Amino acid sequence: MKVLEGIVVADLSRVLAGPFCAQQLADMGADVIKVESPEGDENRRWQPQLPNGHSSNYASVNRGKRAMTLNLKTGEGKEILHRLIARADVLLHNFLPDTAARLGLGYDAVRAVNPRLVYCTINGYGEKGPLRNKPGYDLMVQAFSGTMSTTGFEGGPPVRSGVSFIDMATGIAAYGAIVSALFARERTGRGAWVHGSLLETAVSLLGYHAISWLQGGKLPVKQGSGSASSVPYQAFACKDGHILMGAPNDAAWQRFCAALEDSALAADPRFATIRQRVDNRDILIPLLEKRFLEDTAANWVEKLEAQGVAVSPLQTLDQVFTHPQVLANDMLVEATDVDGAPMPLVGMPFKMTSDAGDSAPSGRPVPRLGAHTDEILRDVLGYSAQDIRALREAGAV
Repeated sequence: MKVLEGIVVADLSRVLAGPFCAQQLADMGADVIKVESPEGDENRRWQPQLPNGHSSNYASVNRGKRAMTLNLKTGEGKEILHRLIARADVLLHNFLPDTAARLGLGYDAVRAVNPRLVYCTINGYGEKGPLRNKPGYDLMVQAFSGTMSTTGFEGGPPVRSGVSFIDMATGIAAYGAIVSALFARERTGRGAWVHGSLLETAVSLLGYHAISWLQGGKLPVKQGSGSASSVPYQAFACKDGHILMGAPNDAAWQRFCAALEDSALAADPRFATIRQRVDNRDILIPLLEKRFLEDTAANWVEKLEAQGVAVSPLQTLDQVFTHPQVLANDMLVEATDVDGAPMPLVGMPFKMTSDAGDSAPSGRPVPRLGAHTDEILRDVLGYSAQDIRALREAGAV
């Protein structure tokens, strides 16, 4: 048993943030119904395409769902959606506010159909304000939110984060909001509207950079792999690769010097405190860069770890998904495609063990477009075989 078994989710979202939220709901046991237009989620066509016919983007956020197609340009299609909303516990979409209203999917409209519904909306720039109807992808919000101003090297061009972290973090936040609303419903018997956006997620993730500006008037400076608040705390080139290490307090600095077997460095008054190391960054970093080039990455990792210094090799994904630590924490999971072929996927970002049920990735594979349309119409919404044929003839599904 899983804790969300019995919960029905109508997932009308597309691309990454909403689908990732819905995938987590599916992993926790919800029956997630992925509703797509006859053309499908645009994410299905993004590159690269995998040998099994899915795009890597689509496959990364849509496991565990049942998929149906629905043509909302037809009256019959709108009626099907109306019946699904009446049956669902959760409705998730990322239409722009005015688009949602035009489709009859505004909060007041869906609440009138189902007062117990948890209604979750995700968009680029938020539900209020002059940009509420502005489309937003992760890249643009990285720029707009100020996140990109902290990334890269001083004087260099804008640098995108290599992962779509705003999209994915928004999906995690929306999952928490939906589960919170379901918990509240147990107390009140009523649903709720939870709404988030890429912008709100990104601004909240600015964290200490935001506080430094708001309370100290100091804008962040691009530091490459390093940090303006701690030295040494960055990447260093070794004989055969890179390591990333950090000594973010004075005790860690002494352990770091012990790993380097450099008593003179440990005693140097210019580097005695974290404030002095930050102030003398331009002196200290070149000394360390020269030292790290004297040995291999593996040897430096061994020496630093022996002294309890935080350190990591710079790994590529082939190393990540074969590392025993990653495997031990179930971050590589195996599903089976509809043809029986193995489908390796990424594990859940959290785990849960309780008397009410455990967490585990859904065993249901990534769905093909419209794969479960008839099944959902019949088993969830109560349409007869004759009704389904008529709906197909009308182009509603």
